[in-house]
Amino acid sequence: QVQLVESGGGLVQPGGSLRLSCAASTNIFSINVMGWYRQAPGKQRELVATYPRYGSRIYADSVKGRFTISRDTAENTVYLQMNSLKQEDTAVYYCNAQKVVGTAPLDYWGQGTQVTVSS
Repeated sequence: QVQLVESGGGLVQPGGSLRLSCAASTNIFSINVMGWYRQAPGKQRELVATYPRYGSRIYADSVKGRFTISRDTAENTVYLQMNSLKQEDTAVYYCNAQKVVGTAPLDYWGQGTQVTVSS
């Protein structure tokens, strides 16, 4: 079982920045992939960025060049630095951890944190 706690959401003006944090209850190096997803009202949840244990980070096209996912293995925390925010970035942001147990991937989710971009 992996528990994830997000923080850092809030209200920001267009062009502003926020940094989201996701604290995991276990060593994040034991997790195959950590990631951030978001869900806007009336829309499906979508991938924002992922950070695999090994390999390259992946970003949605809509956030490339503006968002950066990073991790601190000593703190078991994953971050999402969001710059040049746009109104269309408004959504609930969820932290995700995927562990492979045997051959089955298990997904764990945080409770979500609201990000609102508005003037």
